[in-house]
Amino acid sequence: MNRIIQKVKYVSSDIASSATAWTLFYVYRKTKIEPELFGYSAPLTFDKKFFISLFILPVFWVILYYLNGYYNHIYRKSRLNELAQTFLMSALGVIILFFTLLLDDFVKGYSNYYSLLFTLFGLHFFITYIPRLILTTRTNHKIHNRKIFFETLIIGSNEKALQLYERLDKSKYSTGARFVGFVSVYDKTDYQMSKHLQWLGDLSILKRIIIEKRVQEVIIAVESHEHDQIEKIINKLQGFEMVTVRAIADNCDIVSGRVRLNSLYDEPLMQISHDLMPAWQIVLKRLIDVFTSILVLMFCSPLYLFLAIGVKLSSKGSVFYSHERIGKYGKPFKIYKFRSMKQDSEKSGPALSGGELDPRITKFGHFMRKSRLDEIPQFWNVLKGDMSLVGPRPERQFFINQIIERAPQYSHLHKVRPGITSWGQVKYGYAKDVDEMIERLNYDIIYIENMSLYNDVKILIYTVKTVVLGKGI
Repeated sequence: MNRIIQKVKYVSSDIASSATAWTLFYVYRKTKIEPELFGYSAPLTFDKKFFISLFILPVFWVILYYLNGYYNHIYRKSRLNELAQTFLMSALGVIILFFTLLLDDFVKGYSNYYSLLFTLFGLHFFITYIPRLILTTRTNHKIHNRKIFFETLIIGSNEKALQLYERLDKSKYSTGARFVGFVSVYDKTDYQMSKHLQWLGDLSILKRIIIEKRVQEVIIAVESHEHDQIEKIINKLQGFEMVTVRAIADNCDIVSGRVRLNSLYDEPLMQISHDLMPAWQIVLKRLIDVFTSILVLMFCSPLYLFLAIGVKLSSKGSVFYSHERIGKYGKPFKIYKFRSMKQDSEKSGPALSGGELDPRITKFGHFMRKSRLDEIPQFWNVLKGDMSLVGPRPERQFFINQIIERAPQYSHLHKVRPGITSWGQVKYGYAKDVDEMIERLNYDIIYIENMSLYNDVKILIYTVKTVVLGKGI
């Protein structure tokens, strides 16, 4: 099973389909619409504009599908969902093309515009969907007949895990799970699952097991008395975005509507999604990050020069300050700021700012911190992909260790890129101690669970207000 090859199949199919649909549409325009306008038929010719459009339009369609997230979860496609997704994206794309390319066409009457619109939609939708349907049907058939597998790990070791395994093992149609073993919640001497699968260890080495066994799917099947460990399990699974995580459902989950079936052959499991935003918003958020960072780095060079001179004149030491912080999926990176404190202000070890009364902050540093101008170099971090414009503020591992001891849910912040600004920082400003970090944490978790471009815009507006009013500290 090769995800890249599978994606290439779908992308190639979409490119060929969009090119075919546009070619047939071009023929329709030349042989049907234009003769009605001019009153005579002309020889069908393919001009330079046609060949240019034949190159550009497939790229347009692939980008549109990519933004919609169609090429995600390439082996886990529902044909019904695919039908709806193809219909909606075809409608959206055709409307965009109609208003950008076709609206200025010379036509005999407005009825021709409707003919153009619906003909292009019909051609593109059917020519795109049929190959997709064939690809998805063949893939699902291979999964159900155990020709395509997903390396699967069960978290759970007793009755519920055993029942799930036996149901999946005896099922006529496979869900694609090929079990590599099971992980226990607690370390004991014997497990009911041992008669079927190998015990690989307990939760303490879960991440190592996933990497070593190249796990693609995790099923959580813990006992009722082990439910208090579910949050811990989810925390440990952070950073494995390519791993599908599902959990067995109890009656409460079923009644509340949290259980969804992708196929009638599937076991009724809850899927725990890694996607905090719709795919198109994730891509657009990153594009906004990159575009904004380029603009700031290009057009704010006079401001950079002013701040650099101010830092240099305010105290001895370098203009910039950098140190290691922890980013998405727990990966460390170097963050950059204009230095707002005196040189060697942390020679005794990591220490948080004490606010306006902190003697380590220079006079010019106070000005920068109030207006948040010391954070401007982080647009370079955003451009590199270490950070985003909006997201939880990144912290040093030294302080993260202290926070996690009291608030284990902090690890949820590593689901996303850290940001230059955040809802927590808008509410609290710079944290002066670990207690304030934990208070700010609640706002950052709420932000993550409600991530959207709309909320990002609101946070950016409040951040600009903070900068203008100089209320950063």
